[in-house]
Amino acid sequence: MIRLMRVDHRLLHGQVAFSWTQELGVNCILIANDDVPNNDIRKTAMKLAKPQGVKLVIKNVENSIKALQSGVTDKYKLFIVVESVADAYALATAYPKIKQINLGGTKPADGTKQISKAVNLTPDDESKLNELIEKGCEIEIRQVPNDKKVFFKDIE
Repeated sequence: MIRLMRVDHRLLHGQVAFSWTQELGVNCILIANDDVPNNDIRKTAMKLAKPQGVKLVIKNVENSIKALQSGVTDKYKLFIVVESVADAYALATAYPKIKQINLGGTKPADGTKQISKAVNLTPDDESKLNELIEKGCEIEIRQVPNDKKVFFKDIE
């Protein structure tokens, strides 16, 4: 059962690893990212940040979708972490059981608009998020679980 999908350009780090996994009561974290599976330094960093007693799975986006669709992840209380809105969109459109997305942090870059302290979106990101909302997905912005939940649809 998917507890939450989070967009965070840092992927797995202290804030995510401890506060979110405890709050969500998860026993498995899926890092869905096309770079990390082939990047030993990033992969090692993810493994070091993993909380004790929580399974960590690192797959590229395509294989993450296949795993979700196959049902192999159904036995877990799953927390999915992706690096970008584009990756979240790919997973959520291919696997509509993803009903809640947390925007935790995206880097500022050319063409992005800052919509919260840590979230910067391109017009394409905003379009993708609005499409997911139309399909019944809840999109909220929070860095940590104790922050007040702000809904993306309320800030435009």
